[in-house]
Amino acid sequence: MSVTLEIGAVDRLTPEEVTSLLTGTLFRSDRYHHRVRVDSTSRVAMAMARDGAPEGTVVVADQQTQGRGRVDRSWYHHPDKNLAFSCILRPAIAPMQAAQLTLLAGVALAESVAALGVEGATLKWPNDLLISGRKAAGILSEMILQGQQVMAVVIGVGVNVNTDLSDFPTELRQTAISLSHAQSSGLVPLSRSRLLVSFLDYLTDWYRRLLAQGFEPVRQRWLAMASLMGQPVRVMLDHGLITAVAVDLDRDGFLLINHPDRGLFRVVSGDLIAV
Repeated sequence: MSVTLEIGAVDRLTPEEVTSLLTGTLFRSDRYHHRVRVDSTSRVAMAMARDGAPEGTVVVADQQTQGRGRVDRSWYHHPDKNLAFSCILRPAIAPMQAAQLTLLAGVALAESVAALGVEGATLKWPNDLLISGRKAAGILSEMILQGQQVMAVVIGVGVNVNTDLSDFPTELRQTAISLSHAQSSGLVPLSRSRLLVSFLDYLTDWYRRLLAQGFEPVRQRWLAMASLMGQPVRVMLDHGLITAVAVDLDRDGFLLINHPDRGLFRVVSGDLIAV
C-alpha cells in the first residue's frame, strides 16, 4: 500500500477515494460520511450519535473551521493538507473508563504513523502525538451519557499531515510539526486517505482487544511509546502549576505522578510540560 503521493496527485478524502479501502466490519463504507466544510467533525458526530448513528460511524472533513482540543483550545487545520475526522464508538464501559479510549486512540495513531514510515512518534499524556518534541496530532474524546450509562464516545482526531512549517500560524511554528516534514527523506507528501484507513484498522484491533482483555494491554503499549514518563514535568492543574515526576498510568488511564511533598497521586485532568 503506497503511502506517499506522486507529484501532482490530488489527495482526496471523498467516499470514492476512501470507501474501497475500508475492508473491516466496524468501519464500513456505509458508515463513512465526508463533508467539504464543517465547524467541527466532533460536533457533527456527536449530533449523529445522539440521533442513533451506529458504532463505526466516521465523519471526515476537507475543511474544519472550529476544530477543538482540550479545555476549549482551538485546533489549527490547513484545508487539503491536514486530516480532521471523528468516529463513534459505543462501548459497554463505565464513565470513568472513557479516558482509556483516548489512550487507545493514541496507540492506534502512533502505530499508523509508524506504518507510514514516519519515525520517532511518541505519546504525551493524555492526548498528544509528538515528533521530536513537537505536536503532530491531537485527540479529543467526548462522552454521551444517559444517567450513568455510556451511550457513545466520539473520538476526534486532528493530524498535521502535509503542512509545511511556513503554513502554520506564527505562534505554532516552534511547537508544531507535520508528518511529512518529520520524515528523514525530507518533505514528501503523504496520503491522508491511507493514513485514515490505517488508523481505523489499528483502532479496530485495539478496541476489540480492550473489550476482550481489558485496559492492561493498551496501557502497556501506550507506556512503551510514551514521552516524559520517569522524567520531571510541570503539571498544570486546576489550582495551579506543580513540578513532579511522571511515574505511571493507573488502571483507568489516569496519570500517576510523584510530588516531593504530596507523594504519589493521580492526575485526572491536566497538561504536562517538560522541565
